Amino acid sequence: MENFGDILFNAISYTRSLLFAEGELANLTVLSNDRVIQLIDEDKEETIKIDHPVGWRADDTPINSTITYSKEELINRYRFMSETKLPLDGIYRLVTLTETLLSFILKNVLIEFPGKIPNKRKIDVSLALGADSIESIKIGIVDNILNEIAYKSPKEFAEEFHNYVGLNLLENPIYHKYIELKATRDIHIHNSGYANDIYLAKAGPLSRVKSGIYLPVTVQYFLQSYEACIQLTEILENELHKIWPSPEYLKSKAAMNEKGKEKVIEENVDQVIEESQKKAKEGHTDNE
Repeated sequence: MENFGDILFNAISYTRSLLFAEGELANLTVLSNDRVIQLIDEDKEETIKIDHPVGWRADDTPINSTITYSKEELINRYRFMSETKLPLDGIYRLVTLTETLLSFILKNVLIEFPGKIPNKRKIDVSLALGADSIESIKIGIVDNILNEIAYKSPKEFAEEFHNYVGLNLLENPIYHKYIELKATRDIHIHNSGYANDIYLAKAGPLSRVKSGIYLPVTVQYFLQSYEACIQLTEILENELHKIWPSPEYLKSKAAMNEKGKEKVIEENVDQVIEESQKKAKEGHTDNE
């Protein structure tokens, strides 16, 4: 049976590899766009035609369109991708990966140690009557707890995380940077990027603009947020190892000392990308 500490460590390690991949691919995208901009600028033609699909027919053939851009228009499109769209899409991904990891840890702790669930907690009659085993009732209760916590603020989530897991995230400044990142993500999803009182309340002293002002998401902000999420995984890894020791964690530290951190990171990113490509290929084959 897999050591519980290893279960948590492997989840954290995998998420960190996904985060590293996000950073690497973002950097490659910016470099690619810069190269394309250079080629466009060097082109002797003042207009450039681009063919691309704008839809998909019922018979699985693309609906293509040809757009004629001026060189300036096309260069501005690529700059927008690098300077605006990429960092904005990037922070969505950073928050999703971190949220998923925190929920995974919380869920697995509650399933592994159901005694942490308050004895007086009420359960739905339908859950009890419809369950085919005690284990499914336990999982149902845990899912209900997670569903309730999902609607709480990051600060309230951290308090619940502390109650159940025993790790106080609010003690670490990095988690507060994550809170501001999540608040920024929410503002761009729900309020067109304009800060409001909800953002100010969530971000607190780390608020970056006043209410009513557009909340910028630059490449620099993406990279700072990326670094904060990486550091948060390292905090989780180290602190959870103290609670539930992980032999895999110790092996990983030994490998880093032997190979070097950069080599281990490179290997992990390669593995994540290979797995993603394999899944995409399998999905494509299944659709065929």
